[in-house]
Amino acid sequence: MGKTEILLSTAYLPPVEYMAAMVQAESVCIEAHEHYHKQTYRNRCRILSVCGPEILSIPVSKTTPNHCPIREMRISYAENWRRTHWKTFTTCYDTSPYFLYYRDYLEPFYCEKKYDFLFDFNWDLLEIILQLLKASPSIRLNETFEAQPADCLDLRNLIQPKQLSVKEYPFNNQPAYTQVFADKSHFHPHLSILDLLCNKGPDSLEYLQNWKWNYDPINVGCEFERP
Repeated sequence: MGKTEILLSTAYLPPVEYMAAMVQAESVCIEAHEHYHKQTYRNRCRILSVCGPEILSIPVSKTTPNHCPIREMRISYAENWRRTHWKTFTTCYDTSPYFLYYRDYLEPFYCEKKYDFLFDFNWDLLEIILQLLKASPSIRLNETFEAQPADCLDLRNLIQPKQLSVKEYPFNNQPAYTQVFADKSHFHPHLSILDLLCNKGPDSLEYLQNWKWNYDPINVGCEFERP
């Protein structure tokens, strides 16, 4: 990808392609004025379990979630999702080469500080992920919502679970790396950055920087819904 500014939605432990786009961009803008969208990476991540890819979701307020400004979307604690997520991470990645080195940075998000808002949780967790990657992209929040921004590469609605079945998805060429349970299954792409970190550790940033992907907006149709 050529150097440019990209526009991304907030994401929970973002997929590897999200992070590849972020570290390859000249600058990054995070969407802070959209309305919340269900069934997206905004509140879910994909990890690899012994049974294959598994989705973990952060429960959110049930009050008109599709019409709630993203920065006002509250996390629900009606169920102990933090304990479930952390236990799942430990079960899936405890035998990986690098989980032990990173767990102390991640565990506080699941055992200590309690966030009210999804956006804030994602933002602080992203900062830790970038710290572990030793990456320092230029990141800002946008000031207003634009359905069709003119001066950036809009990836808000491209990097989403529903795009994984699209033939022209520009990240379908993800390079393989050794994953936990590699002896039991083939390589699984489009997982959370957590999977890459746990398996490649300090080599993760180089992997992300060297991934050659191309986005042709003519052949990959993605319309972003105006709030």
